[in-house]
Amino acid sequence: MAKNFESMMTELEEIVNKLDNDKVSLEESIKLYEEGIKLSKACQTQLTEAEKKINQVSSEVKDES
Repeated sequence: MAKNFESMMTELEEIVNKLDNDKVSLEESIKLYEEGIKLSKACQTQLTEAEKKINQVSSEVKDES
């Protein structure tokens, strides 16, 4: 099941907070970084899709005027 944007952003914030912690091992840091990159890409994809929808709706409204 796909995660929603808000939950992915919350996860990203948690990852950043963990990476800021000096007590995280190198291995854990790499794992967290990889997960953060995946979440970041997924968020960007959702933002791009939302932008397309907004542009489509805006275009339809202009055409109706």
